[in-house]
Amino acid sequence: MNFKKTPTIMYLCVLPILISLGFWQLDRASVKTLILEKRQSGLATSEIVSLSKSTENNLDLLKYKKVKLQGRYDKEHQFLIDNQINAGKVGYLVLTPFILFDGPQAVLVNRGWVPLNTNRNLLPEIKIQSDPDELTGRVNSFPSVGIKLDGAEIPSSNWPSIVQVVDTPVLENILGYTLFSFQVELDKDLPEGFKRDWQVSSIMLPEQHIAYAVQWFALALTLTVLFFWYSKKNKDD
Repeated sequence: MNFKKTPTIMYLCVLPILISLGFWQLDRASVKTLILEKRQSGLATSEIVSLSKSTENNLDLLKYKKVKLQGRYDKEHQFLIDNQINAGKVGYLVLTPFILFDGPQAVLVNRGWVPLNTNRNLLPEIKIQSDPDELTGRVNSFPSVGIKLDGAEIPSSNWPSIVQVVDTPVLENILGYTLFSFQVELDKDLPEGFKRDWQVSSIMLPEQHIAYAVQWFALALTLTVLFFWYSKKNKDD
């Protein structure tokens, strides 16, 4: 190999990578800007969307919007999302299917957080005492996990059923009716709920992505300057 050509080959290989990383970060900044705009729009609006079987099953359109539901709880089939932390304590989030009157369509209503019992085999008491036929809440995505283990989406066979990760198609097969692909977080002032500290998920801000893009482009510029300096030095020698 001609060792004099090695720096040129390395430069031509590395430069496109640095530039592409910079443009990738700019693209991520654009995506995050759109997400934040949709979030702000959903949180700021006073409009209440009536959820029905004709409502488009689109989380992007409905996320953080307030919705009204008319129907009934499926009291016999409730899910507990395991390993949920609240104020440093471990517990469950309680998801109860709410079947719409104009179904057969249902949405999983997040009724809040309950603590884990000292005896893990003893599940918390989550029975529904009343029978509300109208609810209000906020649309949100299901809780996510850092690493999804094999079988985490398969719920236990008992009721209430324990599950690690919510996968609506899997739950639909068990319940026998269709579900929206998102949850509704029950309003804090409504009964039949538990601890409800609803949060807005944090994301990396567009400005941070732009800062990373600037760094990648700066590295590309630095590499170019060093390459031409090295080439000129070798030519002079």
